[in-house]
Amino acid sequence: MSSQGHRGRGVGLGLALGSAVAFGGSGVAAKPLIEAGLDPLHVVWLRVAGAALVMLPLAVRHRRLVRERPLLLAGFGLLAVAGVQACYFASISRIPVGVALLVEYLAPALVLGWVRFVQRRPVTRAAALGVVLAVGGLACVVEVWAGLGFDALGLLLALGAACCQVGYFVLSDQGGDAGGAAPAPLGVIAYGLLVGALVLTVVARPWGMDWSVLGGGADLDGTSVAAALLLGWIVLVATVAAYATGVLAVRRLSPQVAGVVACLEAVIATVLAWVLLGEHLSAPQIIGGAVVLCGAFIAQTSAPAKAPQAPVARGTADTGSALSERGSAL
Repeated sequence: MSSQGHRGRGVGLGLALGSAVAFGGSGVAAKPLIEAGLDPLHVVWLRVAGAALVMLPLAVRHRRLVRERPLLLAGFGLLAVAGVQACYFASISRIPVGVALLVEYLAPALVLGWVRFVQRRPVTRAAALGVVLAVGGLACVVEVWAGLGFDALGLLLALGAACCQVGYFVLSDQGGDAGGAAPAPLGVIAYGLLVGALVLTVVARPWGMDWSVLGGGADLDGTSVAAALLLGWIVLVATVAAYATGVLAVRRLSPQVAGVVACLEAVIATVLAWVLLGEHLSAPQIIGGAVVLCGAFIAQTSAPAKAPQAPVARGTADTGSALSERGSAL
């Protein structure tokens, strides 16, 4: 691999890790708001609607995308933004959070299936092994054995969140048509957030929200923090920055490799909850986190698979150079 390829891969991994950190911090900021009296769906709506307002100038700047790529924008908003959030929050109302999170993060395995069987592109054995390790480690992180409750609809909703997450990675990897320019990534994110905000407005019905909560404080492990400050973190860092870095990471890596690295979000969320919310890690969670890290490392260091006739799904800078358009990310 050339030095330029190594640099591109390194930048892609840095962006993917940054995205995982940003997304992973959303729960730590959202939980105090929910405990202060906001409905979970209202928190999701505030998150997406606030991010859409922040990105509105970019939507205006890239307004030609509405003409050129309407299906991509609609798909990104419906799947990568609204779908993941709505399905996940609906699922945890019926099944344990750990189970829902594990099912949602089956997405990297589903991404591999999409690349291999739908796009008919080969994937490396190392990437597949990384997925297996990451999902197995994730089972330890969320301690899936601690509260396994079977509810068919709840599991289907969690699987729906996983499928929407696949849409996030696949749509983030969409570039220009044959010979055409790739859509600007920030423009796609901006319109995706706008579409997601419109859809979530219908689902969350924010006109019934207790807006007074945002003017008060929220408890962060015994420390009172302004609710508006927590909301600002969720909007600017856990949504705008998370989706932007995530999309750019997919462009420089590949959907399957970036998807495995994204599993670190669960590890990061657990660690942040330990530090900021006092939710201590158990030994299996620590071991599981280490396994997830190993899986992500193996996947990102995998060599490109070779195929005589077809394009290859690989974790190099080639994907990013062919596309310039993920989130985002959700």
